[in-house]
Amino acid sequence: METRFTKGKSAILERPLSRPKTEVSVSAFGLLFSEVVQYCQSRVYSVTELQAKLSEMGQRVGGSLLDVLVLREKNGKRETKVLNMLLFIKVNVWRSLFGKEADKLEQANDDDKTYYIIEKEALVNTYISVPKDNSTLNCAAFTGGIIEAILTNSGFPAKVTVHWHKGTTLMIKFDDAVIARDKALEGR
Repeated sequence: METRFTKGKSAILERPLSRPKTEVSVSAFGLLFSEVVQYCQSRVYSVTELQAKLSEMGQRVGGSLLDVLVLREKNGKRETKVLNMLLFIKVNVWRSLFGKEADKLEQANDDDKTYYIIEKEALVNTYISVPKDNSTLNCAAFTGGIIEAILTNSGFPAKVTVHWHKGTTLMIKFDDAVIARDKALEGR
C-alpha cells in the first residue's frame, strides 16, 4: 500500500534536507546585491562613479575567486592562451557565479584585441529597479570587475566595460602585449 504513493519517485522523507553547498538562494542574493548597490550609490554622485565603484568591488571578489576556481577546476594549472582563458571564464567562472554558462562569447570583427561575453538576462540586473534619471546604469559592472580581476591576475591584463547590447555585453579589451604573446605561442 505504501509503494502506491511513491511509485517511481523517492519518498520525500528520503531526500536530504540541506541543499548542495554551491547553491545560494536567488532571493538572498538579490537582497544582498541590492544592499551593495545602495551602499555604493550613497557614496557617489553619478552613474559613471557608481559603475566604477561596483567594478572595484567586483575586482576584490574576482581576485579571490580565481585562486579557488583554478585549484578546484584545473588542479592548479593556469591557462596560457587567450581563447582558453575566455572559455574558462564563459564556462567555469560563470557556472560558479550564476549556476550556468554565459550565453555567448564573440570576438570583434575589426579588432583582434576585443572580445564580448553576452548575457541576455544578467542575474545582477534582475532585482535592481533603475530610476529613469539613471537609465544608463548597468549593475553588471560588478561582474565586469570580477572578470577584469580574473584576467589581470591570470597574466592577461585587460579592461572590461559593460554595455547594454543584446542584453548585457561585457566588452573585454586586452593589452597589446597579451595578443602579441598569444600569437607567439601559436607560432611555436
